[in-house]
Amino acid sequence: MSILAQSAAALAASLLTIQVASAAIAMVRCRKGAPIGTIGKPKGITIVRPLCGLEPYSKETIEASFQIDWPDYELIFCVADAQDPIVPLTQAAIDRHPHIPARLLFGMERLGPNPKLNNMAKGFRNARFDIIVFVDSNLLVAPDYLHRLTGAWREDAGMVTAPAFGDRPEGFWSMVECAMLNSYQARIQYAVDTLGSGFAQGKSLMFRRADLERGGLESLASEPAEDAAATKMMRGKARGIAVAGPPYPQLLGRRSLTQVWGRHLRWARLRRASFPVLFAPEIFSGTLPPLAAALVAAHGAGINLLAATAVFLAVWYIPEWLLTRIAGWPRSAALLPAMLLRDILLPALYFCAFFGRSVTWNGNKVDLAAAPKRRVLQRPQIIANVITAGSARLARVSLVRSLKTLRRS
Repeated sequence: MSILAQSAAALAASLLTIQVASAAIAMVRCRKGAPIGTIGKPKGITIVRPLCGLEPYSKETIEASFQIDWPDYELIFCVADAQDPIVPLTQAAIDRHPHIPARLLFGMERLGPNPKLNNMAKGFRNARFDIIVFVDSNLLVAPDYLHRLTGAWREDAGMVTAPAFGDRPEGFWSMVECAMLNSYQARIQYAVDTLGSGFAQGKSLMFRRADLERGGLESLASEPAEDAAATKMMRGKARGIAVAGPPYPQLLGRRSLTQVWGRHLRWARLRRASFPVLFAPEIFSGTLPPLAAALVAAHGAGINLLAATAVFLAVWYIPEWLLTRIAGWPRSAALLPAMLLRDILLPALYFCAFFGRSVTWNGNKVDLAAAPKRRVLQRPQIIANVITAGSARLARVSLVRSLKTLRRS
């Protein structure tokens, strides 16, 4: 074999090993009935859920918030506009469960370009308890939700997060969304966390109040997405990020190609803006780069290319299929074609992420360059304030001395 063929074989083998190993890790972390970690004495917890408009399963996800098995928790539902159609549905659920402390808050606090964070801020300000969980509106929490989050909290962790898996797909494009969320994104997040480098995922974020007070909440606006900002904030404090599992369902319903493409293009642009160095290797994501390398190696070794393609794809996708079965994620005859199409879309999403300086988020246009980079600007601003205060003090001292001189004369 030539040096080119040998290099291609090494690349294909490396990427295939990552695929199989990450799937094996996720099988352990995401299996049904996975044990819950050790839980200390239960404490009061505030759950903040931002809402915006009616979604296909809004009634079910809101109702599930009141079925959580925890001795002392409160619910704060945050809505930007009091005329939002989600308000009557939410208020009716609150009225049905008077035994669960729950409130509905309105308005926006302008922290940065992130509309979800601006909506959630009032929930944090009004929280009664010292442990606060931000939960997305379309996540279907289970009765053991808080047990699993608190059970995942390690001594070195500053926060707990949990991915979501796509559930209840309707139609082919919704199955493509499942292929994106489940055996691709959730698999990678659990594998990375197991290797000791967990990162936040905005579907579920659990904090201690102390970590968000004195500017911590505003720090979440230092990036276009609050989960990226939370990851950087915790790493800046040398605190770990615990990832709870198995994931909870994000209810999808029917999706279109435009919706799937727009959502994942937004996420790709957010990753590129917040973590450019980590985003760069994503060019090797999916099956196309390793398959191309495997075919170059097969050609150099004189192996039939059609047979090489069939063997490679089988070894690549069988672990993913087993993962969806063990985890209990949606499976159908459309899943394998959805996985193939996902892997065709990944390179296109990667390159399109480099074009465009904004994303659309719940109808709001977010400028990726507009987030206040507090870590960069905070120190110069403090220095400027000190200089201004010092100059004012010198001016007052000079004035007092001049008046004293005039009186003496």
